[in-house]
Amino acid sequence: MGLQCGIVGLPNVGKSTLFNCLSNAKAQAANFPFCTIEPNVGVITVPDERLQKLAEIVHPGRIVPTTVEIVDIAGLVKGASKGEGLGNQFLANIRETDAIIHVLRCFDDENVTHVDGSVDPVRDKEIIDTELQIKDLDTIENRLRRVEKVAQMGGDQNAKTEYAVLLAYKEALQQGRSARTVTFEKKEEQQAARNLFLLTAKPVLYVCNVDEGSAVTGNAYVEAVREAIKDEHADLLVVAARTEADIAELETYEERQMFLQDVGLTESGSNRLIKAAYSLLNLETFITAGEMEVKAWTYRKGWKAPQCAGVIHTDFEKGFIRAEVIKYEDYIHYGSEAAVREAGKLNVEGKEYVVQDGDIMHFRFNV
Repeated sequence: MGLQCGIVGLPNVGKSTLFNCLSNAKAQAANFPFCTIEPNVGVITVPDERLQKLAEIVHPGRIVPTTVEIVDIAGLVKGASKGEGLGNQFLANIRETDAIIHVLRCFDDENVTHVDGSVDPVRDKEIIDTELQIKDLDTIENRLRRVEKVAQMGGDQNAKTEYAVLLAYKEALQQGRSARTVTFEKKEEQQAARNLFLLTAKPVLYVCNVDEGSAVTGNAYVEAVREAIKDEHADLLVVAARTEADIAELETYEERQMFLQDVGLTESGSNRLIKAAYSLLNLETFITAGEMEVKAWTYRKGWKAPQCAGVIHTDFEKGFIRAEVIKYEDYIHYGSEAAVREAGKLNVEGKEYVVQDGDIMHFRFNV
């Protein structure tokens, strides 16, 4: 679907190390600011244990997982909204992404320089928030100058709606709150808000980069971040990027699992981060299963059957007749499609069916 998450943060917080764990692309990870100048893009496979379990039943020719794009964006510094450091480039790159993975340094290490001289993830978060908020406020004020007169004349309902949305955002931003903290009840307002493409309206996942000893339980830095974001409608994930880099170097799955067990984890932070990024983009997966392949397909949460059919081919959506749906749990329980049919667990759904994550789909169409 071409959707991207951008990894952002101050210099030297572990962005590139984390990116390298996620992708085969090797961003330069060095102990100085701006070592990642051009955004690095990695197409990351989304881990999905369901595909392997289905393959053990179907014995397909291949397994095809779904993917998400991750972009490692150059580190930002104070004053970026006015062009300091690589600010203009940073802001342009982040505007092109659909969601933000904000990496915060939550570990002490005298050998890793901090751009502001001390470790304080809440302060670091606020630096980036402020720069993005300043840029958004500039966008809002420019738009207000164009819309205000039309809205106050009263004849254009769309202008009035947009004007109200702009004022709500302006008030929040002037108070130091990001646009994502503002919610709108009316569909017209929600659409007007989306049309502004504000930087601080993008969904965000805060990744607390900790030392190995804090990978399971977190630490005081993590708790400070958790408290700071409680009203933001944002998620938080704890990852030890340096430990993840060590895991990524291991050759076999068994070696990696043993390492995880030693640390006290059941799943790597990389896997958890990829899944969280996928969810952050409001994406889910339906599956097709046959002798040729077991394949995961990405769709937007809330899509109906014809839209999902269109993910496979536009003709499937244009000529949609019906969808045959098997729940993943039923497929695993009964052990074959034939057995599911015999048990009456195969459902035939029409155009209004809202596809659920993990649905195994077969589309009937006529063009």
